[in-house]
Amino acid sequence: MPEEESIDIKFRLYDGSDIGPFRYSAASTVDFLKQRVVSDWPKGKTVVPKGINEIKLISSGKILENSKTVGQCKTPFGEIAGGVIVMHVVVQPSLAKTKTGHLFPVLHIRNFSFSWFRLELLQ
Repeated sequence: MPEEESIDIKFRLYDGSDIGPFRYSAASTVDFLKQRVVSDWPKGKTVVPKGINEIKLISSGKILENSKTVGQCKTPFGEIAGGVIVMHVVVQPSLAKTKTGHLFPVLHIRNFSFSWFRLELLQ
């Protein structure tokens, strides 16, 4: 029986810090990765996800679907044997309240390929 492929992934947060790297099976789902990100979220960050629905994982400029597996999301370009895949994490709260109680829309990011971005909430 062939050995199951494992993939090293680290998660890059909005401020440039990382969670991981961790080793995952190619059969692990994006939903499972999001659960890991939420559970391992560093203390003291200004933006904190309340659940996996507030997180988008981005790899190679594409937003990953929850039902896809890690193996399906891998891109064959430029992979280095034994290398670590970096997935960017975007936190998108559905709605946030300001101190005055007004609601404001949250920017929805779609089809982008830049590496660094910052999402800040009004306090």
